[in-house]
Amino acid sequence: MHRRPAWLITAVLAGVTGCSSQTPPAGSAAAASDAEAGARIYRGSCVACHQPSGLGLAGVYPSLAASPVVLGDPAPLARWVIKGERPPGMPAGRFPTVMPQFGWMKAPDAAALLTYLRSNFGNAAPPVTAAAVAQAIDE
Repeated sequence: MHRRPAWLITAVLAGVTGCSSQTPPAGSAAAASDAEAGARIYRGSCVACHQPSGLGLAGVYPSLAASPVVLGDPAPLARWVIKGERPPGMPAGRFPTVMPQFGWMKAPDAAALLTYLRSNFGNAAPPVTAAAVAQAIDE
């Protein structure tokens, strides 16, 4: 078995991480955890309809990519996901399917999922907080 010198391992790891010696910003571990939670919830609850790509199925399930509902005000999106309330921007009858209600979802889980939707599939919208979700579903 060949042993690699410690300096070589350090150099390789520094190169892989971008030679950064900075400490990660506060909350980055929490953000990574939220991102994984959002991805996990998506895979477990959304992927069957919206597909791994987020593009849905044409004429059956809507795409999440570049969706005005996903990228817009997160309050109507939160109410749609949790309560099944169709957002004003989504005309009735456009898709033959009905969005299931995920009322079991707590605000932090919903915030993680919505943030995941808004930052994946080519989307680039600000994250959603648990407080914003809680306020939206209490309205």
